[in-house]
Amino acid sequence: MDEALRSLTERIRTESGDSPAFERLSATEDLDALAAVLTEPGQPLWAREMAAFRLGTAGDRRSFEALVLLLNHREPQRCASAAHALARLGDPRTARAAAALATNELRVAYALHPVRLLVELRAPEAVPALIVTLQRRLRPHDPYRRVALACVEGLGVLGDGRAGPVLNEALAHPVLAQAAVRALACIPGQR
Repeated sequence: MDEALRSLTERIRTESGDSPAFERLSATEDLDALAAVLTEPGQPLWAREMAAFRLGTAGDRRSFEALVLLLNHREPQRCASAAHALARLGDPRTARAAAALATNELRVAYALHPVRLLVELRAPEAVPALIVTLQRRLRPHDPYRRVALACVEGLGVLGDGRAGPVLNEALAHPVLAQAAVRALACIPGQR
């Protein structure tokens, strides 16, 4: 059992009250039974999350919509689990969805995991989305410094020259300056 599944299982076991339904969902190998949980009315959120995570990590694209909704959830643990599963799902829509969530200014409080997922995917959408998201975070008194820092670090990992101008702007922000220096050092011609 990998660490992400172990963490999810422990959290959901507690949330479910250790119900028999939890035991069935965590033990079944029947992907159709897991997919049914995503469409049956009245299923609790923990059950949908467990089913979507297990389907996603198994590469079953029926989990895509549920995982994207969880990626944009207000609870960081749900976002992290969804990002983990989406990274393993292999659905070509994932990068576009993550970019839309990362750049949605109305949901910026929940953009941290979409930003990290974009970096992990290394998709063509990643650099433009991270640049846009970081530019918006460079405004005075912006409260989303963790999102900004994730963008700076991610742009360094991606090492794309298009990020140079926005990373140079980030140097003026004390919270981001050190990470921006490291990120710029990863971009050819920016050292």
